[in-house]
Amino acid sequence: MTKNILKLLVLSVFIFTSCSKDDSFDEITIDQSQKDPLTAQQINSQIDATMNTKGTFNWKDASNHLLWSASFRGNHIITIGFGSSSTDFDRSKSPENAKFQASLLNVIAHYEGKSKDEVVLSSDTYLNLMDVYIEKQETIIALRKNKTVRYIEPGDYNYFANSGVEKVNLSASSSSGSSGCGYDAETLNTADYTTITPGAKVPWTFYQHNIPSAWNVSTGRGITIGIIDTGVSPNQTLLGSNFNDGLSTGRTIQKFGVYVDSIWPWSTGTDGPNDQCGHGTSMSSVAAAPRNDNGLPVGVAYNSNLIVYRAASNVVLDGYHEQNGVKDAFTALANNVNVKIISMSMGHIFSVGKIEDGVKYAYSKGKLIFCAGGTSTSFTNFVGVIFPAWMAETVAVTGVKEGTSNQRCDVCHSGGKIDFTIQMQRSVSGNTVPVDSYYDNQTDYVGGSSVATATTAGIAALVWAKNPSWTRDQVLTKMKQSSTYYPIKNVDYGYGNINAFLAVQ
Repeated sequence: MTKNILKLLVLSVFIFTSCSKDDSFDEITIDQSQKDPLTAQQINSQIDATMNTKGTFNWKDASNHLLWSASFRGNHIITIGFGSSSTDFDRSKSPENAKFQASLLNVIAHYEGKSKDEVVLSSDTYLNLMDVYIEKQETIIALRKNKTVRYIEPGDYNYFANSGVEKVNLSASSSSGSSGCGYDAETLNTADYTTITPGAKVPWTFYQHNIPSAWNVSTGRGITIGIIDTGVSPNQTLLGSNFNDGLSTGRTIQKFGVYVDSIWPWSTGTDGPNDQCGHGTSMSSVAAAPRNDNGLPVGVAYNSNLIVYRAASNVVLDGYHEQNGVKDAFTALANNVNVKIISMSMGHIFSVGKIEDGVKYAYSKGKLIFCAGGTSTSFTNFVGVIFPAWMAETVAVTGVKEGTSNQRCDVCHSGGKIDFTIQMQRSVSGNTVPVDSYYDNQTDYVGGSSVATATTAGIAALVWAKNPSWTRDQVLTKMKQSSTYYPIKNVDYGYGNINAFLAVQ
């Protein structure tokens, strides 16, 4: 009897201790000097200082005060990536994801003094991440101590909007001569193209990479390229009703919109698939515009399929809805079994956790992902290769000048993370790559690492169409073997220029 009573007492103590441990929360004290949030200028100053010394910035290295200040200046939104390890990002492969999420929401609810429903903005369907409202610095400190948190970041802090510098070519009224937005059209110099049957214009740069010779072997038929950008113009029929025309037949183009054009993070209605910038139209043209008799520029893989996502308003992924849109586009293309290749000519100067998860998710599904190495003026050239092109799961591409593989274009980034280069700036005139314009029967020039990336994605489609049973790694290896510097990468330009004709042999 005594033994049984003793056992019950021990069990009671154990249960009480366990419950107390689960339900207890640390008392967190904030130093008086850290109680007021930094201004946006002070936040950017700290980010810039880190970028200048380390070459990169990641919120995981930020102080609690800096992280909280950025969330304070960004509608109090925090993105939390959770899991049992740094690689536990896929909900379908994470049996404890619901438990982790519920536990974290319990922590937030306690420190915020709110119900769980009041703090949740969204919870991703495919990835172990959620967006929440957090007002108190104590909450952030408590979350950063939790072992199930993979990362915690401000979800709506707009670095460029607070930087005091003008983003280059990101408004619709700006010049379309670079890789940003623009609706302008320009008559092509006859030296910048060659007309081939049945009347299509082949951009000069295609000959620098032996793409026309590769067409004798492969035109991309049967391969689907996914493009994550600003959408496709409804006024360009070559990327619409005339996508199948001339020598381009038996293929499809699909257009989706996942970008929410609103200053309010809780808004959920997208503004559709139509390009309101011009950049996505240019990238789609370079990759897969039809080869017909309209007298307009042809795309690299003119018989491939296209799936285009309007995921952002412009090329710099700054703010909640743009970053969320890109993440959603990556997961959607990842889950589309027909997609082999993903091309994204947009990015940011520092990492975004939810986009990282989206990229990793797509990579885990076997997708070959090409990202732009960076295009800008001097104010961000110091960062080298931009995000997400620097990720191990992506293939980074930049633009170089005509006749070279190691002289970057005037606005292109370079660095150790670059994998391939594309010649896209003429040595004498400085002209870039001819493309189909935003409007029917008009042409334009587009440059930077953006067009280099879309061109490389098109070459990959030629290689994969020639070898449909190949894996992503086999396609990528063949492209490397067909490039300037193989087998030893150049320190700043990777494997250099791709010879498309050699790549399809």
